[in-house]
Formats: sequence, structure tokens, C-alpha cells
Amino acid sequence: MARASKRTTRGRAASKLAKAAPKLAKVGRGELLTLIDFVRYAVSRFTEAKLAFAHGTTDPVAEAVFLVCEVLHLHPDQFEIFGHACVTAAEGKTLLDLIHQRITTRKPTAYLVNKIYMRGLPFYVDERVIVPRSFIGELLDSHFGGDGEPGSLIDDPTGVERVLDLCTGSGCLAILAAHHFPNATVDAVDVSKGALEVAARNVSEHGLDDRITLHRGDLFAPLGDARYDLIITNPPYVDAEGMAALPPECRAEPKLAFDGGADGLDVVRRILQDAPDHLTANGGLICEIGRGRELVDEAFPELPLLWLDTEDSEGEVFWISAADLG
Repeated sequence: MARASKRTTRGRAASKLAKAAPKLAKVGRGELLTLIDFVRYAVSRFTEAKLAFAHGTTDPVAEAVFLVCEVLHLHPDQFEIFGHACVTAAEGKTLLDLIHQRITTRKPTAYLVNKIYMRGLPFYVDERVIVPRSFIGELLDSHFGGDGEPGSLIDDPTGVERVLDLCTGSGCLAILAAHHFPNATVDAVDVSKGALEVAARNVSEHGLDDRITLHRGDLFAPLGDARYDLIITNPPYVDAEGMAALPPECRAEPKLAFDGGADGLDVVRRILQDAPDHLTANGGLICEIGRGRELVDEAFPELPLLWLDTEDSEGEVFWISAADLG
């Protein structure tokens, strides 16, 4: 029997999702008028369909606001200003079509509109990259301000000259780092050709081609003996059990960006092993590992890892200085 192609297999999977999705009742003319009306409708349908939210938004309300604002070319922060404004018939049709797509395809809204925001900045995304939702962007603001701020891990952001972003994906963390450390050049590495194409677009759109250099390769391999004041990384860290339980939204993203091996630490181990050879004497590493803190602590009991919290996370990112890595 002939083997089914990947395209055929994916088509069947998409067809199954579409058949399983609830049928959306037809919206009558004039029933939905304002931005708030469409957000309410989207929230009700998203909740009814039991969608998963972990791609730049954390709940159906935030997802609906993001979708509505993008279709109407508004920044999400502007929703409150225009919430009671009326939507045109053409805009309403586009909104309803996208709400239907979100439910039937289970693709993250970020893929449907090709955009996501991190720390207020827009980034282009498509299926070649994981949808950015790293906590490291917030930590750059809260723990790398210098000037004697409580909890700051560096003395002066302007003194950081070289930054490395491993597993850069869309390039969002490299770009945020370039903004935060104004005197730094940034190297960004990824093994995926497609991801680097997306990253190159974002770097160019943010006007940072002269400060961010993209490298294709496996972790530190394309960097030679270069050393950095700061290494940031959000590597693949999902374990085998987690990979088997990923919701359809996450299955729309590149598997390579999630799969961290049997216990989720395959890539993290390699980073910790090789990082000392690429850090300056006063440098350090910040690494996101999701909910695997207990496993990391068990695997590296000799390392004095400092666990950093954000508004929405606890113990999902660690910091370690070059001196403590040995």
C-alpha cells in the first residue's frame, strides 16, 4: 500500500479538527455592532470550543481582544479607547471569519494574523517559529536595570557589550536585548533555517541589522571561541510526557522548538556544559526551563542557581554567573 504523504496526513488531521469543532450559528445582520460585541461573541465561542491559550495571551478574553484589535489595525492598548466604536460590515465579516478559523483550525491567533507583541513591541510570526511567550523579556526589565536597583543582576546595562541569544526562533529576545543594552552587539543562533528567515525579517523591521547577527547552527557550534557578557536562552524543554499531551494549538508550532528529550533537559544540559567557555569573567546565563525546576535542581545540585519570578511565573527561569558555573 502506498504511504500517505505528510501533506495528506496533515490534511486529514485538519479535517478531523474542523469536524470536531462546534458549528457556529449564523450571526444576524446588526446583532454585533461594537468592538466589545465582537469580543464578547469571540469569548463565548472560544470557551464553548474549549480552546487552549498559551501563545502570547493567557485566556479567552485577552485572545479575543488581541484578534479584534489586529483585524482593526489597533494596538491592544487602544482597545479601551475604541471599545464602544462600531465595526463596519466588511470588518465584521473578517472578524467572524477569523473567529471561525481560530476554532476550526486550532491555530494560535498569532499565526492567523502573523503578529505577536512582547513588552509592547510587535513581532512577525508564522508556522516556522514558536509563538513567542518567554518570561525573559520581563526579567530583562526587572533584573537587569543596574543603578543599584534592588535585585539587579548587573551594575550597568550600558556596560554590557556582547549578548548571545541561543535558540532565537523569531529573534524577539535578541531584539529586546538590543533595546535593553544600548551598547551591545547581539549574536542570535538557531538550527532552523526557517526560524532564521523569520528572525531576519524582525531584525530588519526593528532597524537592528547593524547590531544583531544571525547564525545558523547547533547552539555554540557556529560561534567559535566568542565570549559574551550575557547569554540568554529559551531552549526546548518539554519532556516526553508533555510532548504527548500538547494541545492542538501547540502542535501547530514547530516540534523542534518544544522537544527537550525524555526528561526535557537534553538541550539545557548541553548549554550548561558549554556556557563557561563562552562567558566573560563577569558574565552570566539566564535560561528558561518551564515547570522543570525540580528536575533541574536534582540534575545540577552543585550549581547555585538563582530562580527568578515574574508576574505570571514562579521558578521557571534561572540565572547563574560565570563564576558559579566554573
